[in-house]
Amino acid sequence: MPIWISSRTRAVGLAERHKASHLVGLLAPGDTFPKTDAIPCDRHLTLELDDIPEPEPERVLPSRDHVQALLDFAGGWDRTAPIVVHCWAGVSRSTAAAFTIACLHNPGADEFDIAETLRQYSPTASPNPVIVAHADALLGRRGRMVDAARAIGLGAPAFEAMPFRLPSVFDSRRTTRV
Repeated sequence: MPIWISSRTRAVGLAERHKASHLVGLLAPGDTFPKTDAIPCDRHLTLELDDIPEPEPERVLPSRDHVQALLDFAGGWDRTAPIVVHCWAGVSRSTAAAFTIACLHNPGADEFDIAETLRQYSPTASPNPVIVAHADALLGRRGRMVDAARAIGLGAPAFEAMPFRLPSVFDSRRTTRV
């Protein structure tokens, strides 16, 4: 089953239309997180963090604890139904989280293949580098996730990205780059 990535405004409709089993929201503290009765509350993950690459006064930098919570939650996703991941615009935090989930569920897959697939499906994807760096460390990817995200570069500017899906299964028979 795929990982669907979306903006906040389209997340619920996407989750309901594709009969998602899990919903992940990454929004700034104080933002309203969309909810749906179609997914049980214990399958909703809400992470309050700002989309920033470095500390700023009165803003919440993505932390190792945020990413660990994402990994713990996504580890319980059995891939029998889609998961929907959203942030405000569907561009940065959500694409970093989707990249993280794909790497978690594909420990032998090449990070560059996953990142290149992310870019192929979304010209606007710009994975948040702090989320990616924490995920890389927690998953023991030795900088490969960071390098892969950097390799695809920033996406095309967008106020709100079009929803897209990322496969949840990648070929692990290929040699992982060192």
